[in-house]
Amino acid sequence: MRNPDLKQQVTDILALADVTVNGPNPWDLQVHDDRFYKRVLQDGTLGLGEAYMDGWWDCEQIDAFAFRVLRADLYKKAKLSWKAVLEMILAKLLNMQAKGLASKNAQRHYDISNKLYQLMLDKRLNYSCGYWKNTDDLNVAQENKLDLICRKLGLKAGQTVLDIGCGWGGFAKFAAEKYGAIVTGVTVSNEQIALGRELCKGFPVELRLQDYRDVNEQFDHVVSVGMVEHVGYRNHRKFMEVAARCLKNDGLFLLHTIGQNFSRTSADPFTNTYIFPNCVIPSMKQLSGAMENLFVIEDVHNFGPYYDLTLQAWFRNFDKHWPELKADFDERFYRMWKYYLLSSAGSFRARQNQLWQLVLSKKGVLGGYESVR
Repeated sequence: MRNPDLKQQVTDILALADVTVNGPNPWDLQVHDDRFYKRVLQDGTLGLGEAYMDGWWDCEQIDAFAFRVLRADLYKKAKLSWKAVLEMILAKLLNMQAKGLASKNAQRHYDISNKLYQLMLDKRLNYSCGYWKNTDDLNVAQENKLDLICRKLGLKAGQTVLDIGCGWGGFAKFAAEKYGAIVTGVTVSNEQIALGRELCKGFPVELRLQDYRDVNEQFDHVVSVGMVEHVGYRNHRKFMEVAARCLKNDGLFLLHTIGQNFSRTSADPFTNTYIFPNCVIPSMKQLSGAMENLFVIEDVHNFGPYYDLTLQAWFRNFDKHWPELKADFDERFYRMWKYYLLSSAGSFRARQNQLWQLVLSKKGVLGGYESVR
């Protein structure tokens, strides 16, 4: 098939989303290399991302491009590369988030550079969606989110909290500092533990390099922020069992997670290859099935559009501080990270991805739970 035919195919598909090849709008693609067309048709979303990393195309507003493409459901027309098909098969056959693999998966993302995350994130190093109600400041939005979690738990001084997937200890330090809680956090990232322990010095916070499956103590409350996406559908039930095992009968479990509108068992090919290895965003069906006979769902709060604002703020920080980072990363990494952050922003704007906070209890709150917003 001649190249002009490939170009026309891609042009026609993108036109369904009001995207023009080499067009005048900020969301239009500017194609620099004609190999782009075959690569996208052959490898779908993986090829699209890799072609951007290789400089084969540019776009003034990647987030606006992603928003239009996803809102028009063009991803349903994308083909899967042989690599993506193989990964889907492996995900069906193997537990890609088993104990032996979980730490390796985390290290490929979270251990690449504490400096990168310190320059990109807010001052408390929250690598999850902020709560932008009544603010346009990233630091305030992230503190709002942490405070929202504490209020949803009804957290009181002296209570113990388990933070599954604690990151750099942002929630743990906040809960200890502002609410007088005693927090135990677990993560499998060496870099997060090293910096997190330093940041939490002087507070009643213990951060452990430990797989969540190995925690076997009881706490007044359990929190998990942005962790269950890394658990994998094969392990959802085990994750819920651990949370239930560690939660006192009258406590609450707050689960904060990205969510998808449909169930899948393998990750997006680009994200899986370059950003979050073996990370699978759960559906509500998968989560609710995993918690049957373990938890009562007290509250569901969806503030997915706030992730659009969060990701844009992260990109502005990343872009602003790139001169300080370029000694450690090459230009291809810059384009990869830019594409990851801004295309993700577009996915939340298009409502392709959601952000859920679930409040769960073991036996149901007597008299009912009063929602907090």
